[in-house]
Amino acid sequence: MSQLKKGLHMNKEHTLRKLNEMKLFGMAKSFEERSIRPDHKDISFEEFFGLLADDEYIHRKNMRQRRLLQMAKLKFPSACLEDVDYQSARGIIKSKIMGLQNTEWIDAHQNILITGPTGVGKSYLACAFGHWACRIGHSVLYYRWPRLSGDILASRGEGSYLRHLQKLAKVKLLIIDDFGLNSLNDTDRKDLLEIIEDRYTMGSTIITSQLPIKEWHAYIGDPTTADAICDRLFHMSHKFEMRGGSMRKKHANLD
Repeated sequence: MSQLKKGLHMNKEHTLRKLNEMKLFGMAKSFEERSIRPDHKDISFEEFFGLLADDEYIHRKNMRQRRLLQMAKLKFPSACLEDVDYQSARGIIKSKIMGLQNTEWIDAHQNILITGPTGVGKSYLACAFGHWACRIGHSVLYYRWPRLSGDILASRGEGSYLRHLQKLAKVKLLIIDDFGLNSLNDTDRKDLLEIIEDRYTMGSTIITSQLPIKEWHAYIGDPTTADAICDRLFHMSHKFEMRGGSMRKKHANLD
């Protein structure tokens, strides 16, 4: 190896080491790969540096998406709005789904309420919205209501109740799945009101339930609490009333 080539090689190694030390991993990988590409030999420094910056930006964006998806703990982590089945007569209007693929409803702290019988794909649709929110950089948390109420009860005993509520309040999109499966006691009603009240001006909430929306007030029980919860949930909410047979049975028959 000539002295010139040796010097260039050492300079490249030093540059790569510094980029990695600065945690510019996307740029380091890009520099290593692009510096030996024949089609990059004649481009200007500005063009080459622009490509490196683009690759670092994409790398960071992808890493953030992966972190958000891991933190979301979605029931269906690979659910995508692009894969929603519109062929079955399930009450899902494609234009309505596409109309919600923007940040306006999240920025305005609007909610999505999804109801329908078991197995029609309520959880999948909710997770698909969650996946989409992660892809555009929003924080998401998924809970089944029985698990959420249990975790809140446990947090009371551990002395972390307020901290747990703050965690639920701060997330940009909270998904509460299987709401209405079990009866509510006074503590459950109070906790639900605290969650919805905190999120009313801070974030959006997606709720799925087998109960029709018109039955939620009676299900919650206490009229005063039910009025407060329903008023905040229903105000500027987007509703999906799904119908049809179980998608699980349909897919099982195809196997």
